Amino acid sequence: MFKTLLRSSTPLIRASKCSITPISYFSTSRVIANSISHKVNKDSHVYKYLNEGPKSVKYTSEHEWLATFDDDTAFVGITKYASEALGDVTFVELPEVGDQVEVGDTIGSVESVKSASEIYSPVAGEVINVNLNLESEPALINTDPIGNGWIAHIKLNNVEDVEASEELLTEEQYEASLEHE
Repeated sequence: MFKTLLRSSTPLIRASKCSITPISYFSTSRVIANSISHKVNKDSHVYKYLNEGPKSVKYTSEHEWLATFDDDTAFVGITKYASEALGDVTFVELPEVGDQVEVGDTIGSVESVKSASEIYSPVAGEVINVNLNLESEPALINTDPIGNGWIAHIKLNNVEDVEASEELLTEEQYEASLEHE
C-alpha cells in the first residue's frame, strides 16, 4: 500500500519499541462518548467491544491492521507507521456497508497532503459497519489510527483463515519488517 510513498519519503524517526497489549492498543473510548451528556453511548456500534478487547491483532506488509473479536468480526485500519508516512490525512474513502470483500480487495483509500493510497482488505467477509466519523474528522487516522481511526468492521467468512494466514503478521513480525523498510 505505501511502498512507493515510503521509498520516496524522508525516513521516519521511530519511537523506541514499547510493549502494548492489544486491549490497550485498540481504543474505542472517543467513539462511544456522548459529547453533550458525557455519558457512554450504549447505542454506539463499538460499545460492546469497549471492555472485551480484541482476541488478536494482526498486521499486513501493506501497513493495515486487523483486530479480531470473539463474535467472528474484525476492525480494519492502517497502522501508525502508515499514517505517519502519509502525513496529514485530508480525506478517507470508506467501503459500503454490505460489500462482500475478499483478501486483497480495495476497501477504500486515504488521501493526505503528500499522496493518496488505497486500503486493502486483509480478510474475506462482509462489511457490516464503517467509521463515519472519518468523513468529518479524517485526522483521526493520524491521531489514533489503531483505535478511533478504524476504517471498516467486517464479519469474517472464516475466522480460522485469519489465524492460519501466513500473510498476516504478529506485532513482533510487523515491527521486524519495519526495520527492513
